[in-house]
Amino acid sequence: MRKSKILIGSFCVFMNAISLSLIGAEGFNGLDLNLGNLYRLSRAESRSISPENFTGEKGKGGMATSRTGANAARELGRGWKISPSVEIKSRTTLTLAEINGPGAIQQIWMTPTGVWRWSILRMYWDGEEKPSVECPVGDFFACGWGKYAQVSSLAVCVNPGSAFNCYWQMPFKKKAKITLENIDTKSMVLYYQVNYTLTQVPEDAAYFHAQFRRVNPLPYKQVYTLLDGVKGWGHYVGTYLCWGVHNTGWWGEGEIKFYIDGDTEFPTICGTGTEDYFCGSYNFENKTTHQYQEFTTPYTGLPQVIKPDGVYESQQRFGLYRWHIVDPIRFQKDLKVTIQALGWRSDGRYLPLQDDISSVAYWYQTEPHTPFPPLPDKDALEVR
Repeated sequence: MRKSKILIGSFCVFMNAISLSLIGAEGFNGLDLNLGNLYRLSRAESRSISPENFTGEKGKGGMATSRTGANAARELGRGWKISPSVEIKSRTTLTLAEINGPGAIQQIWMTPTGVWRWSILRMYWDGEEKPSVECPVGDFFACGWGKYAQVSSLAVCVNPGSAFNCYWQMPFKKKAKITLENIDTKSMVLYYQVNYTLTQVPEDAAYFHAQFRRVNPLPYKQVYTLLDGVKGWGHYVGTYLCWGVHNTGWWGEGEIKFYIDGDTEFPTICGTGTEDYFCGSYNFENKTTHQYQEFTTPYTGLPQVIKPDGVYESQQRFGLYRWHIVDPIRFQKDLKVTIQALGWRSDGRYLPLQDDISSVAYWYQTEPHTPFPPLPDKDALEVR
């Protein structure tokens, strides 16, 4: 009898362990992955959209019989890299991905040809008519000056030779749609892959947003506005700035300001200087070479310094990013973000600058969102 009780007890412990493991597997949705929870099982389903599988359907990849690689694969046949990329004709928009949820986009890779400022990336969540992301593709991936720059951060990686990678998690409950518009007069070619998961999304999940702006030149004694008119509940998670300097001398004394939930004349959060906000100091200067020092880290960087070449590259230009991954700027009702453009006059006086400034603001919020200001036209987007 005692032996039977021991066996029954052991069996119950074993079955409880199995039940708990199954509950854990059902309960974990496969999102918010990191090295600390990568071992956990979930019922999430992995999917991927690319020119080799435009719908992301299970078992439907590599089935193409035509497209950009067909000639190269003519002796090998179906399944041998027949559709690695797509051509986007002049002044047309291609839908890169259309996904029925619930789920989340977990990684995007792409390498576009053509003029990056003239390739407009848009993202729509849950059937909305106005995009939650609207941005030139280079700027979205922290390469706003149309030239390659190495970026090694948690949210965005740009790798040789022009490989754009995004790791912002983008949950959706009903539907996700990604498009790319080519506003150039020439066709372009795009290689891309959108990796996502189909899974349950928490009720408190907010939607990813990114908005581009540019002012060239910034009017005298005016601040540059990165973001305004945001209504809803959410948090600000990142800034990318392209800064083209029109004066000689240092350009980064200006303060960034976050106006939160009804702030009027004065903000709740006020920075102490442009290089301070981007987690640098003293002009980003290498004290040995007395030159600007590029850097790229998980949360912040100055990956791009374009110097005059004595001919047509006549102005200094800078690309900077700052991701608020561990320190998001939270708002309950509304948000406005500005930054000053300040250099130096003689006698230790500030000089309000009239520079070429463009930006991408990244944030999460509840929907619906306030429609974005109109994107600048093709000429106003161009980098010269």
